[in-house]
Amino acid sequence: MKRAKVAYGGAIHEAYEHPAGLKLADGRVVAEDAVVWLPPFEVGTIIALGLNYADHVKELSKELTVTAKDEPLAFLKGRSSLIGHRAQTRRPEGVAFMHYECELAVVIGKTAKNVKRADAMQYVAGYTVANDYAIRDYLENYYRPNLRVKNRDGGTVLGPWFVDAADVADPHALSLRTLVNGVVTQQGNTADLISDIPTLIEYLSGFMTLNPGDVILTGTPDGVVNVNVGDEVVTEIDGIGRLVNTIVADAAFGR
Repeated sequence: MKRAKVAYGGAIHEAYEHPAGLKLADGRVVAEDAVVWLPPFEVGTIIALGLNYADHVKELSKELTVTAKDEPLAFLKGRSSLIGHRAQTRRPEGVAFMHYECELAVVIGKTAKNVKRADAMQYVAGYTVANDYAIRDYLENYYRPNLRVKNRDGGTVLGPWFVDAADVADPHALSLRTLVNGVVTQQGNTADLISDIPTLIEYLSGFMTLNPGDVILTGTPDGVVNVNVGDEVVTEIDGIGRLVNTIVADAAFGR
């Protein structure tokens, strides 16, 4: 089942797909643009992966020494970075290179500690789409992405749907793409993950406890390009969802 979380009429509602828009848990049917979309589940710790697609590493090979044999490159993100479907992300004035990252987000469903790879998928509750923006101007190096690159308020778009794990036959065979103003600029497939989902859960749970609601952003393939004020950025993953975001200037946030 796909379900969303939205704000409507002064309250927070669970919502479901409906031919006429969205069906709220109380039975009302509303238009998709009549609600404020929120991240579709209660988010705990956000763990992000860098350089986790073979083609993306190849794309950056002149700048990197990373190989598929290295351990996963993981870092944490603050929840203040999260926004939902159809929201706006600020591009700071003066930056030269701000880009999207279409990612499969894996949501943990039960407490995981020292989990073996063979058992790891039992700990997955479901999936959603993430667009995890980065501002390359602030990047010290790819192995230590500093806070201004990846922890900006409103820089991590999540949603629109939470999709139960049971409804995804093979999370390692999902096509994903990004469109900027309707033009496809990025395409990939989760089959190309360097560290797949079981590997990531085994690795992470070996030194930190994963709890229900924790989310793992599994990385992005090659094809990231600069986005500008006014751009509509759509990140899609087959069977998971279509996530829409708009880039705005400082003025939209009173800066």
